[in-house]
Amino acid sequence: MIEIKNIKKTFGDKTILHDISAVLQTGKCNLIIGTSGSGKTVLTKCMVGLFQPDQGQILYDGEDMLLMDKHKKKSLRQQIGMLFQGSALFDSMTVEDNIKFPLDMFTTWTYKQKMDRVNEVLNRVNLKEANKKYPAEISGGMKKRVGIARAIVLNPKYLFCDEPNSGLDPQTSLLIDKLIKEITIEFNITTIVITHDMNSVMEVGDNIVYLHQGRKQWEGNNQEIIYSKDELLNKFIFASEFLQDAKQMRMIEAGKLKG
Repeated sequence: MIEIKNIKKTFGDKTILHDISAVLQTGKCNLIIGTSGSGKTVLTKCMVGLFQPDQGQILYDGEDMLLMDKHKKKSLRQQIGMLFQGSALFDSMTVEDNIKFPLDMFTTWTYKQKMDRVNEVLNRVNLKEANKKYPAEISGGMKKRVGIARAIVLNPKYLFCDEPNSGLDPQTSLLIDKLIKEITIEFNITTIVITHDMNSVMEVGDNIVYLHQGRKQWEGNNQEIIYSKDELLNKFIFASEFLQDAKQMRMIEAGKLKG
Protein backbone atom coordinates (compact mmCIF):
# COMPACT_ATOMS: atom_id res chain seq x y z
CA MET A 1 0.00 0.00 0.00
CA ILE A 2 1.10 3.53 -0.73
CA GLU A 3 -0.36 6.39 1.26
CA ILE A 4 0.21 10.02 0.35
CA LYS A 5 -0.59 12.64 2.97
CA ASN A 6 -0.99 16.37 2.45
CA ILE A 7 1.41 16.57 -0.49
CA LYS A 8 2.22 20.08 -1.68
CA LYS A 9 4.61 20.93 -4.49
CA THR A 10 5.53 24.32 -5.86
CA PHE A 11 7.81 25.50 -8.64
CA GLY A 12 8.85 29.09 -8.02
CA ASP A 13 5.73 30.99 -7.03
CA LYS A 14 3.34 28.49 -8.67
CA THR A 15 1.73 25.75 -6.61
CA ILE A 16 1.22 22.59 -8.68
CA LEU A 17 -0.08 20.23 -5.98
CA HIS A 18 -2.36 21.47 -3.20
CA ASP A 19 -2.52 19.32 -0.06
CA ILE A 20 -3.23 15.99 -1.80
CA SER A 21 -3.96 12.87 0.23
CA ALA A 22 -4.93 9.41 -1.04
CA VAL A 23 -4.52 5.71 -0.29
CA LEU A 24 -3.34 3.48 -3.16
CA GLN A 25 -4.30 -0.06 -2.37
CA THR A 26 -2.36 -3.31 -2.72
CA GLY A 27 -3.67 -5.86 -5.18
CA LYS A 28 -5.72 -3.24 -7.00
CA CYS A 29 -5.35 -0.95 -10.01
CA ASN A 30 -5.21 2.60 -8.68
CA LEU A 31 -5.84 5.16 -11.42
CA ILE A 32 -4.82 8.80 -11.39
CA ILE A 33 -6.85 10.74 -13.93
CA GLY A 34 -7.28 14.37 -14.93
CA THR A 35 -6.76 16.80 -17.77
CA SER A 36 -3.32 17.86 -18.97
CA GLY A 37 -1.80 20.18 -16.38
CA SER A 38 -3.85 18.77 -13.51
CA GLY A 39 -0.75 17.58 -11.62
CA LYS A 40 -0.79 13.85 -12.41
CA THR A 41 2.79 13.67 -13.63
CA VAL A 42 4.18 15.87 -10.86
CA LEU A 43 2.40 13.78 -8.22
CA THR A 44 3.76 10.58 -9.73
CA LYS A 45 7.30 11.96 -9.83
CA CYS A 46 6.98 12.89 -6.17
CA MET A 47 5.81 9.35 -5.39
CA VAL A 48 8.81 7.71 -7.06
CA GLY A 49 11.33 10.17 -5.64
CA LEU A 50 12.12 12.22 -8.76
CA PHE A 51 10.66 15.37 -7.16
CA GLN A 52 10.85 16.38 -3.51
CA PRO A 53 7.50 17.66 -2.18
CA ASP A 54 7.50 20.89 -0.19
CA GLN A 55 5.38 19.25 2.48
CA GLY A 56 3.61 15.99 3.27
CA GLN A 57 4.39 12.29 3.55
CA ILE A 58 4.71 9.43 1.06
CA LEU A 59 4.32 6.16 2.93
CA TYR A 60 5.31 2.85 1.38
CA ASP A 61 3.77 0.20 3.61
CA GLY A 62 3.90 2.64 6.50
CA GLU A 63 7.45 3.93 5.99
CA ASP A 64 7.93 7.51 4.81
CA MET A 65 10.07 7.56 1.68
CA LEU A 66 10.93 11.23 2.29
CA LEU A 67 12.71 10.30 5.54
CA MET A 68 14.67 7.33 4.16
CA ASP A 69 18.45 7.42 3.86
CA LYS A 70 20.02 6.73 0.47
CA HIS A 71 20.42 3.00 1.14
CA LYS A 72 16.77 2.53 2.03
CA LYS A 73 15.71 4.62 -0.96
CA LYS A 74 17.83 2.45 -3.26
CA SER A 75 16.26 -0.68 -1.79
CA LEU A 76 12.78 0.80 -2.25
CA ARG A 77 13.44 1.74 -5.87
CA GLN A 78 14.38 -1.84 -6.61
CA GLN A 79 10.85 -2.77 -5.52
CA ILE A 80 9.27 -0.33 -7.99
CA GLY A 81 8.51 -1.34 -11.57
CA MET A 82 7.96 1.32 -14.24
CA LEU A 83 6.04 1.03 -17.50
CA PHE A 84 6.79 4.18 -19.47
CA GLN A 85 4.44 5.88 -21.93
CA GLY A 86 6.58 5.13 -24.98
CA SER A 87 7.75 1.76 -23.60
CA ALA A 88 11.31 3.24 -23.48
CA LEU A 89 12.98 0.16 -24.91
CA PHE A 90 16.61 0.24 -26.00
CA ASP A 91 16.51 0.06 -29.80
CA SER A 92 19.95 -1.55 -30.03
CA MET A 93 19.02 -4.40 -27.67
CA THR A 94 16.94 -7.48 -28.35
CA VAL A 95 13.72 -8.07 -26.47
CA GLU A 96 15.41 -10.46 -24.05
CA ASP A 97 18.31 -8.06 -23.43
CA ASN A 98 15.87 -5.22 -22.72
CA ILE A 99 14.13 -7.35 -20.13
CA LYS A 100 17.41 -8.65 -18.68
CA PHE A 101 18.77 -5.11 -18.24
CA PRO A 102 17.32 -4.55 -14.70
CA LEU A 103 18.66 -7.97 -13.63
CA ASP A 104 22.13 -6.97 -14.88
CA MET A 105 21.88 -3.70 -12.96
CA PHE A 106 20.47 -4.87 -9.65
CA THR A 107 21.26 -8.57 -9.15
CA THR A 108 24.29 -10.84 -8.92
CA TRP A 109 22.43 -13.76 -10.50
CA THR A 110 24.12 -16.13 -12.91
CA TYR A 111 23.39 -15.80 -16.62
CA LYS A 112 21.20 -18.91 -16.47
CA GLN A 113 19.17 -17.52 -13.56
CA LYS A 114 18.66 -14.27 -15.43
CA MET A 115 17.58 -15.98 -18.62
CA ASP A 116 15.23 -18.29 -16.73
CA ARG A 117 13.55 -15.22 -15.27
CA VAL A 118 13.48 -13.42 -18.63
CA ASN A 119 11.78 -16.38 -20.26
CA GLU A 120 9.36 -16.67 -17.35
CA VAL A 121 8.11 -13.08 -17.69
CA LEU A 122 8.09 -13.27 -21.49
CA ASN A 123 5.85 -16.29 -21.22
CA ARG A 124 3.65 -14.42 -18.74
CA VAL A 125 3.01 -11.61 -21.25
CA ASN A 126 2.53 -14.11 -24.12
CA LEU A 127 5.75 -13.24 -25.98
CA LYS A 128 7.77 -16.41 -25.51
CA GLU A 129 8.87 -16.46 -29.17
CA ALA A 130 10.08 -12.84 -29.28
CA ASN A 131 13.44 -13.16 -27.47
CA LYS A 132 15.74 -12.34 -30.38
CA LYS A 133 13.62 -9.66 -32.02
CA TYR A 134 14.52 -5.96 -31.85
CA PRO A 135 12.00 -3.25 -30.90
CA ALA A 136 11.82 -2.07 -34.53
CA GLU A 137 10.62 -5.54 -35.54
CA ILE A 138 7.59 -5.72 -33.23
CA SER A 139 4.24 -3.94 -33.02
CA GLY A 140 3.27 -1.20 -30.58
CA GLY A 141 1.22 -3.62 -28.52
CA MET A 142 4.11 -6.06 -28.33
CA LYS A 143 6.42 -3.24 -27.22
CA LYS A 144 4.02 -2.48 -24.38
CA ARG A 145 4.07 -6.13 -23.35
CA VAL A 146 7.87 -6.13 -23.41
CA GLY A 147 7.73 -3.01 -21.25
CA ILE A 148 5.44 -4.80 -18.79
CA ALA A 149 7.76 -7.83 -18.74
CA ARG A 150 10.74 -5.60 -17.97
CA ALA A 151 8.75 -3.76 -15.30
CA ILE A 152 7.92 -6.97 -13.42
CA VAL A 153 11.18 -8.88 -13.95
CA LEU A 154 12.46 -7.90 -10.49
CA ASN A 155 9.20 -8.97 -8.81
CA PRO A 156 8.23 -5.43 -7.78
CA LYS A 157 5.84 -4.67 -4.95
CA TYR A 158 4.77 -1.47 -6.70
CA LEU A 159 4.07 -0.90 -10.39
CA PHE A 160 3.72 2.54 -12.02
CA CYS A 161 2.20 2.68 -15.51
CA ASP A 162 2.33 5.97 -17.41
CA GLU A 163 -0.37 6.11 -20.12
CA PRO A 164 -0.01 2.38 -20.91
CA ASN A 165 -2.49 2.57 -23.81
CA SER A 166 -1.01 5.60 -25.51
CA GLY A 167 -0.84 5.09 -29.28
CA LEU A 168 -2.64 1.73 -29.24
CA ASP A 169 -5.80 0.74 -31.06
CA PRO A 170 -8.88 0.01 -28.88
CA GLN A 171 -8.59 -3.78 -29.11
CA THR A 172 -4.92 -3.81 -28.13
CA SER A 173 -5.65 -1.33 -25.35
CA LEU A 174 -8.16 -3.73 -23.85
CA LEU A 175 -5.57 -6.52 -23.94
CA ILE A 176 -3.00 -4.35 -22.15
CA ASP A 177 -5.59 -3.33 -19.52
CA LYS A 178 -6.45 -6.99 -18.96
CA LEU A 179 -2.79 -7.95 -18.63
CA ILE A 180 -2.06 -5.18 -16.12
CA LYS A 181 -5.12 -6.18 -14.10
CA GLU A 182 -4.16 -9.87 -14.13
CA ILE A 183 -0.58 -9.18 -13.07
CA THR A 184 -1.74 -6.85 -10.29
CA ILE A 185 -3.96 -9.53 -8.80
CA GLU A 186 -1.66 -12.48 -9.49
CA PHE A 187 1.39 -10.92 -7.81
CA ASN A 188 -0.53 -8.75 -5.30
CA ILE A 189 1.11 -5.56 -6.56
CA THR A 190 0.19 -1.99 -5.71
CA THR A 191 -0.41 -0.71 -9.24
CA ILE A 192 -0.70 2.98 -10.13
CA VAL A 193 -1.92 3.85 -13.63
CA ILE A 194 -1.77 7.40 -14.98
CA THR A 195 -4.22 7.59 -17.84
CA HIS A 196 -6.57 9.64 -20.00
CA ASP A 197 -8.20 6.50 -21.39
CA MET A 198 -11.79 6.30 -20.18
CA ASN A 199 -12.07 2.70 -21.31
CA SER A 200 -9.26 1.89 -18.88
CA VAL A 201 -11.10 3.77 -16.14
CA MET A 202 -14.10 1.49 -16.57
CA GLU A 203 -12.14 -1.72 -17.14
CA VAL A 204 -9.54 -1.60 -14.37
CA GLY A 205 -10.44 1.34 -12.11
CA ASP A 206 -10.55 -0.36 -8.72
CA ASN A 207 -9.61 2.95 -7.09
CA ILE A 208 -9.65 6.25 -8.97
CA VAL A 209 -8.19 9.60 -7.95
CA TYR A 210 -9.33 12.54 -10.07
CA LEU A 211 -7.13 15.63 -9.98
CA HIS A 212 -8.29 19.08 -11.05
CA GLN A 213 -5.89 22.03 -11.10
CA GLY A 214 -3.56 20.35 -8.63
CA ARG A 215 -6.23 19.36 -6.13
CA LYS A 216 -7.87 16.02 -5.44
CA GLN A 217 -11.38 16.65 -6.70
CA TRP A 218 -12.85 13.15 -6.32
CA GLU A 219 -11.95 9.61 -5.28
CA GLY A 220 -13.89 6.40 -5.82
CA ASN A 221 -14.11 3.31 -8.04
CA ASN A 222 -15.36 2.50 -11.52
CA GLN A 223 -18.83 1.70 -10.21
CA GLU A 224 -19.21 4.93 -8.27
CA ILE A 225 -17.83 7.16 -11.02
CA ILE A 226 -20.87 6.48 -13.20
CA TYR A 227 -23.21 8.00 -10.61
CA SER A 228 -20.93 10.82 -9.50
CA LYS A 229 -22.62 14.19 -9.01
CA ASP A 230 -19.34 16.08 -9.14
CA GLU A 231 -19.77 18.56 -11.99
CA LEU A 232 -16.07 18.88 -12.80
CA LEU A 233 -15.60 15.11 -12.90
CA ASN A 234 -18.68 14.62 -15.06
CA LYS A 235 -17.52 17.29 -17.46
CA PHE A 236 -14.21 15.46 -17.75
CA ILE A 237 -15.46 11.91 -18.15
CA PHE A 238 -18.73 12.25 -20.02
CA ALA A 239 -16.98 13.83 -22.96
CA SER A 240 -16.40 10.16 -23.75
CA GLU A 241 -19.25 8.59 -25.71
CA PHE A 242 -18.23 5.27 -24.20
CA LEU A 243 -18.99 6.45 -20.68
CA GLN A 244 -22.28 7.96 -21.72
CA ASP A 245 -23.27 4.54 -23.02
CA ALA A 246 -21.84 2.88 -19.91
CA LYS A 247 -23.82 5.15 -17.63
CA GLN A 248 -27.03 4.32 -19.48
CA MET A 249 -26.30 0.58 -19.28
CA ARG A 250 -25.56 0.79 -15.54
CA MET A 251 -28.81 2.66 -14.99
CA ILE A 252 -30.69 0.00 -16.98
CA GLU A 253 -29.08 -2.72 -14.89
CA ALA A 254 -30.05 -0.85 -11.72
CA GLY A 255 -33.65 -0.68 -12.93
CA LYS A 256 -33.64 3.10 -13.26
CA LEU A 257 -34.28 2.98 -17.00
CA LYS A 258 -36.13 0.51 -19.14
CA GLY A 259 -33.98 -1.18 -21.77
